Amino acid sequence: MAKFRSLCVAGVIALSGAMATAMQAQTVSRNFNSQPLKSVLHEIERQTKMSVIVNDINLNKRVTAKFNKTPLRDVLKQVLDESCEYEIADRIITIHPSRKAKQEAQQQGKKKMQTFKGCIKDDAGQPIVGASVTVVGQKSVATVTDIDGNFTLNAPEDARLHISYIGFNDKEIAANGKSFIDVMMDENSELLNEVVVVGYGTMKKKDLTGSLSAVKGSELAARRTTQLSTALQGSMPGVTVTRDNSAPGATAKIMVRGVTTIGDSNPLVIVDGTPGDINQVNPEDVESMTVLKDAASASIYGSRAAAGVILITTKRAKDGDLALNYNFEYGWEMPTKLPKYVGSQRYIEMVNETRYNDNPAGGKYQAYTEQQVNDWTRLNATDPDNYPMTDWQDILLKGSAPRMTHTIGIAGGTKNVKTKASFRYDKNDGLYVNKDYQRYMLRVNNDFHINKYIAANLDVTLSRSKTLSPTINPMGAAERKCPPIYAVRWQNGMWGDVKDGENLMAKLVDGGNITNWNNRIGAKAQVDITPFDGLKLSAVVAPNFQNYKIKTFSRQIPYTRADDPTKIAGYMGGHRTTSLKEDRNDNHDITTQFFANYAKSIGRHDFSVMVGYEDYYAFWENMNASRDQYKLNNYPYLDLGSSDFRDNGGNAEEYAYRSVFGRLTYSYADRYLVQANFRRDGSSRFAPDSRWANFPSVSAGWVVSEEPFFKKAKMPWFSYLKLRASWGKLGNERILDANGNNAYYPYQANMVFGSALMQNGATVNSMATAAQLVYAVNNITWETTESWDIGLDANFFDNRLHFSADVYKKNTRDMLLELEIPKFVGFSNPSVNAGRMHTTGYDIELGWRDNIGEFNYSVSANLSDFVSKMGNLNGTQFLGEKVKMEGSQFDEWYGYLSDGLFKTQEDLDNSS
Repeated sequence: MAKFRSLCVAGVIALSGAMATAMQAQTVSRNFNSQPLKSVLHEIERQTKMSVIVNDINLNKRVTAKFNKTPLRDVLKQVLDESCEYEIADRIITIHPSRKAKQEAQQQGKKKMQTFKGCIKDDAGQPIVGASVTVVGQKSVATVTDIDGNFTLNAPEDARLHISYIGFNDKEIAANGKSFIDVMMDENSELLNEVVVVGYGTMKKKDLTGSLSAVKGSELAARRTTQLSTALQGSMPGVTVTRDNSAPGATAKIMVRGVTTIGDSNPLVIVDGTPGDINQVNPEDVESMTVLKDAASASIYGSRAAAGVILITTKRAKDGDLALNYNFEYGWEMPTKLPKYVGSQRYIEMVNETRYNDNPAGGKYQAYTEQQVNDWTRLNATDPDNYPMTDWQDILLKGSAPRMTHTIGIAGGTKNVKTKASFRYDKNDGLYVNKDYQRYMLRVNNDFHINKYIAANLDVTLSRSKTLSPTINPMGAAERKCPPIYAVRWQNGMWGDVKDGENLMAKLVDGGNITNWNNRIGAKAQVDITPFDGLKLSAVVAPNFQNYKIKTFSRQIPYTRADDPTKIAGYMGGHRTTSLKEDRNDNHDITTQFFANYAKSIGRHDFSVMVGYEDYYAFWENMNASRDQYKLNNYPYLDLGSSDFRDNGGNAEEYAYRSVFGRLTYSYADRYLVQANFRRDGSSRFAPDSRWANFPSVSAGWVVSEEPFFKKAKMPWFSYLKLRASWGKLGNERILDANGNNAYYPYQANMVFGSALMQNGATVNSMATAAQLVYAVNNITWETTESWDIGLDANFFDNRLHFSADVYKKNTRDMLLELEIPKFVGFSNPSVNAGRMHTTGYDIELGWRDNIGEFNYSVSANLSDFVSKMGNLNGTQFLGEKVKMEGSQFDEWYGYLSDGLFKTQEDLDNSS
């Protein structure tokens, strides 16, 4: 690689290269697009094998040119302007200033000097202290502004002044003999002017008063995860992402600022403005993701926002786009750490030790003889059926599982029509047999500019996934406790019995499988009307249609004994017959929205108003059927099962809510910020008299760094400081039944229908039955979470270093609990508004973002913690190894504390 070398004051740069052939034969082939002259000369040296020496010329000059086998002299003439001359001799190209350029420089030194005075201010009219003022081309002539933003500089009368200050765009001004120069600087803070998505609109990050975190889609896509929910892990403070497995297609659980209810604590997910599923979004399609964490930012979503809100914005085409992209990824999933198990020899020793500890009088070889303990390994070599040595973990699990992803992206855009389409295919294999996941995803986002008043969007999404699983999960703790002294297969190839039918490998391979198909199609149409500047009226309709099918086909698996491996001794547990069960679900939902946004600036006063209406309706229809005692093990279809062993069922549910909402923001001089939100929700889950609730919030911010006293403090390293505070109420109406499923009619006395066999003499008849199982409380209503937040945002060193911190408190009241009622009433416990919960916590984030030339980089770290404690539960306690009772933390571990072990008889005697 060529190297630059400075030679004395002249600034000579030498580029070393190899010897060349005859100079007359040298040509250059390369396209340069606004590249510095320094890079162009490097390329000339590389292609011609000649050395280049430059003396006192501008190497930062930008060059745009196309060369295709162009002679060297023609190339030099084109890339060098009239201020340069060159010579070629002895395989060296020498470039230096031309005679004309030297004369002009001499004349510049003889020009008349003048004393310039001026004042430098920001866009708000406040003086900038410590701004640098230099003369272009003469960096030694410089000064800085004083506490009032004033400067004085002696320079040539036709000089051009260069003004710079941290956090502002550099500016050049022609002096032109002026005696006083007023300069207004523009902020260059990309971080502060960054636009983030908020409820039903967008805002600049610097104008926010609530607590939220945002992450770019490119950062999420770079994590290369199949599910978008897992990509969110560790990306922002206050957002906890956990996974209980890494099976193909597995998703993650997301929690925003802790737990606020005993019921459903999943955050609300909004995709392009309408409710959606985070795992139905291709990570490559995400433009940005914003998490609303406090009441001030989330209360605009009212009844569903108590657990936080995740806003996902997908990518759209831009004017002039024309691109086709394809990406292929192939990798392997490998277990990071697995438990270690003892072998057969040590296992039988430990069994004997256990028996001895329980009954010392029985001797040390109660379960296995001394010969078995000493000779098990030797006997395995000649009689593996009676002396097995099985590493079950090694047999059940693979060392790795491949995964691959294909993605195709197409984008095209004109001024009036823009389209961005993407297709993705995922295939992930499991770490054990009969386990894989496949998914197809398609998204098409269209934007139409009708005229200056009307614009429209039309988006379509499709997805289809297929998950294949065995009828058991070998990763479960209970399934992985099989001792190593049981054979997987006998020597004749038949399945081993393993505790009378608990052979995990047999169930994995021959036990059948569970196949889950999930198909979804969604669309969103939006029309925006801008009757005049500042006002935008929007209408949105977004339907979704989904159906899924689950087919559980369990096969009969016989096993034999070691002493007679040709005779069926029984059938594996859970696989004594061949059976089939199918579950079908069809559902659809539709979201309708109408909202208006108006923004206006009057002098240093900025305000915006948003009002809207939203309607949501969802319908589910479920059906299931099953048959047993199949004669054929390879045909999973209902009509092949015995009609004497059949069952079926079905039901339907529907749910709706309606809302009106609004937001008002005000800013004075980008210094004092106020925001108020309001939402009124009505839900079909509650009785008409208890259906509606109001959810207000208010927040304020003080941008201290915009104050004159801050700017006069001469702290150029301190770029930005904002203090925030918020209060608000959020709601939760997602009620769960005793089985953890959504309860859509908890206030109604529902009848559950079924059937029973009734004997009438010698005849048995099936009779329809009906009963009310749950005691209904008619006046149950919303859970309400009241939230307080105090935070600050600070940036340093030209906004490259950023820091944010929040402390918060959340109190939930009217929490829905199942209160105990007397057994003789004959009903299950009803849900009532009877509980309280208190959550406190903090979020901290520290990050650095910068660039080195065209190389951009960033690094950040965040720290969060919360404590959720149970308040008054009206006597209800949730007991077990984890408890929820008044004064305890949510799901606090509960049990006896060990005081130690009795190691001697003296310890035992002293314990009484």
